[in-house]
Parts: sequence; C-alpha cells; structure tokens
Amino acid sequence: MNITVPGDQSALFDRLFGELRPKLHRYCARMTGSVVDGEDVLQEAMAKAFEALPDAGPITNPEGWLFRIAHNAALDFLRRRTREKAFSDEELDMIVDPANPAIDRQAAAAGLHTFMRLPVAQRSSVIMMDVLGYSLLEISAMLGTSIPAIKAALHRGRGRLRELADEPDDRPLPRLSTSERALLDVYIDRFNARDFDAVRDMLADEVRLELVAKARLNGRKEVSTYFYNYSRVQDWCFVPGFVEDRPAVLVRDGDDPTAPPAYFILLAWQDGRLAAIRDFRHARYVADSAKMSVL
Repeated sequence: MNITVPGDQSALFDRLFGELRPKLHRYCARMTGSVVDGEDVLQEAMAKAFEALPDAGPITNPEGWLFRIAHNAALDFLRRRTREKAFSDEELDMIVDPANPAIDRQAAAAGLHTFMRLPVAQRSSVIMMDVLGYSLLEISAMLGTSIPAIKAALHRGRGRLRELADEPDDRPLPRLSTSERALLDVYIDRFNARDFDAVRDMLADEVRLELVAKARLNGRKEVSTYFYNYSRVQDWCFVPGFVEDRPAVLVRDGDDPTAPPAYFILLAWQDGRLAAIRDFRHARYVADSAKMSVL
C-alpha cells in the first residue's frame, strides 16, 4: 500500500487506523504497563499521525510509519515518568535467541505489569517480535534501531521474562474508600434498574463523556443522549470492580451475567457528582489485555 495522493490520504489512513487500532493498542499498553494509558498514547499517536500526514509525502509502508509514531508517543509518555538506561556496547553485540515457541508464548502471556519491569528497549523489541510477530527487519524499520541492538534487547528481555515468570505477584489488592464504593454502587444499581432519570441526576453540570473510538460529549444535555442509547439495548449488565487498580464499572453480557466482562467504564467524581465517564464499549480490544477483578 503506497499512499501518495493528498486528497484521499485522510480517508485511507482513517480506514487503516481502524484496522490497526487493536494491534497498536497491544503495543502501547505493554509499553506503558496499562491498557488505559496505552489507549491515551494510542490517541496521541493518531493525532500526531493525522497532523503529520499532509507533509509526509509518499508513505511506502503505512503500517510501519504508524507504529513508529506510536512507539515515539510511548517513549514520550515514559520519559515523562522516568528515564531508562541506554544499551552498552557489549549488549549491542549480543546475538538474538533462536526462534522458540515456548518463549513466544511466555511473552504473549506476560502481564502488563511484568513488561514494565523490562527496560524500554527490551520491552519494545520483545513486544514487537514475540507478541505482535514482526521480523527483525520490520522492527528495525519501525523503531529506527539497528538489528544488533534489537537482537541484544531480545536476548536480555526474554531472559528477564523467564526470571519474572517464576516470581509471585505480591502487589497489594486495590481498595475503595467507603464513599467511593457508595457512589459506584449507587450508579450501578440505578443503571441496572434502567432508572436513567436518577442516573442523570448524578451528573455534574460540566460532565464530560468519552465513548472511546466513537465520540466525545460535553455537558449534561449532550451526555444525556448516552443514557438513551443504553436504554435501547439489552446486552449489558453492570458490576463493580477494578481495572488495573482503578475502580470501574465492569460490563458483562446481559444474557449471561456470569460471563467475563466484555468491556469496562471508568468514572470520575467531583464533590459527589459524576464529572467524567470513559466508556470502552466501542473499544473492546482494550479489555483483552486488562487486569479486571470483580468486587
């Protein structure tokens, strides 16, 4: 696919974004250690790509171009949190491990928290090859990194993942304050009862809604249409829970309340009023990698 015509670049890339969005998110989520932060980075990368598109000229490898932008956006995000040590000359000379299905499965199954314990260069290389299945040449082009550096990163990263696989997850369980739990329970109870007038009464005047990958609405009047759309379908049942230690509404199939959550909704409160809603109904790929637990 070679995009060269300015007039149809935006439409073509809009379609390409839609096709690649789950794959790009898998990368961004593992780079940041969070499905939610990964979605933020993905949206930042999309905005940067569309901004750069008019002046980009011919793009012979759109997928690689998008992944390069997503990678750089993830690095920008990480730099805001911490800085990683660069490779030494000795590391750059190391040889990549041979293909090993067990290693591939180990990397693909590793949790996001585990990936965060790898240095950035190791993390990106392992994700690209062992999770997403790209070749050394493709990774080199996407990340702008030499093949010896990628080989070194893979060797180190895979070895570290093997070590981490045997370590117990001793992080403390998340907790909600009494007031936070009460607000979450009331919202879910009213929603499940389809008492949407009562739900609307919980909204702050300047409430913000993001229907991820679909729309953004602002203010009580606009956000009210969101509840109307939920009232027209039956495919949901809300339960309280956590997503990556964040309190959340977990959404199960309305016909099978015992099924695993299909997606989730994040809520933000201010002075007892609902100030922000972030609904992942149209971005269910985010839940694929999310660590979710029911309260």
